[in-house]
Amino acid sequence: MTTPDNTSDASADHTGVAAQDWAQASADPQYRAALVDLLGALAYGELAAFERLAEDAKLAPTLADKAELAKMASAEFHHFEQLRDRLTEIGAEPTQAMEPFVAALDGFHKQTAPSDWLEGLVKAYVGDSIASDFYREVAARLDSDTRALVLAVLDDTGHASFAVEKVRAAIDADPRVGGRLALWARRLMGEALSQSQRVVADRDALSTMLVGGVADGFDLAEVGKMFSRITEAHTKRMAALGLAA
Repeated sequence: MTTPDNTSDASADHTGVAAQDWAQASADPQYRAALVDLLGALAYGELAAFERLAEDAKLAPTLADKAELAKMASAEFHHFEQLRDRLTEIGAEPTQAMEPFVAALDGFHKQTAPSDWLEGLVKAYVGDSIASDFYREVAARLDSDTRALVLAVLDDTGHASFAVEKVRAAIDADPRVGGRLALWARRLMGEALSQSQRVVADRDALSTMLVGGVADGFDLAEVGKMFSRITEAHTKRMAALGLAA
C-alpha cells in the first residue's frame, strides 16, 4: 500500500546508473550487491506484510472487512513472488537475500503490534507508506529494469482508501478515538524511520547506494532531504486520516 508516486519517474532525466538497464549496471559488483540487498529487504517486507494482513483480518469487525483484508494480503504475496523471482533471475538465492533483514523487520513488527482493529489499519496505512516512500526515493537511483519492478510492487493494494474510510468513520462515531490513534501513528513514524536507518547502516553496499559511489548524485545532504520529504508525506497522510501529526 502506498501513496501516489512522487518520483515522477516517467518524466525524470536519468543519469549515471539510473540511465542504464540491468545488463549495463550489473557489471559493477558493488551495485549488484546493493541491488540484492534492496530486493531482499523488499521481498521480506512484502512477505511480512502478507502475514500481518492475514493476521489483522482476525480482528476485523465484519465479514466484509475480513474479506477485504484477505484480498490485500493476497496482493502483497503476489508482490513477494515477483521480487523472489527477480532475485532468482539475477542469480541470487532469495532466502539468503532476505535473511539479513528478518531480525530488523520482525523486531519492528513485534514492537508495533496493534492492540485492536483500528490500530492495525493505522499501522498498515502509516507504517507501510513510510517504507514505500523510502523505497520510491531509492528507486529513482536504480537501473531502469529494477526501477520498474520496484515501483510496480509498491503499487497501492487498496489499503490506503480502505484505512482512511474506516478510521475517519470511527473518529466521527467517537472523537476520543482520534487522540489515541494520533499517538499511535507518531510512535509508528519514529519506529519506522529508526528501522529504515538501522537497515541501511548495517548493509555497506546499501548505505553506499544512498550516500554516493553506486548511486550518482546522492550525498549525505540528499539523504537528509529524503527523510524530510518522507516526514512531509507522513503529515499529509495523518491529515487524510483526520489525525494530528
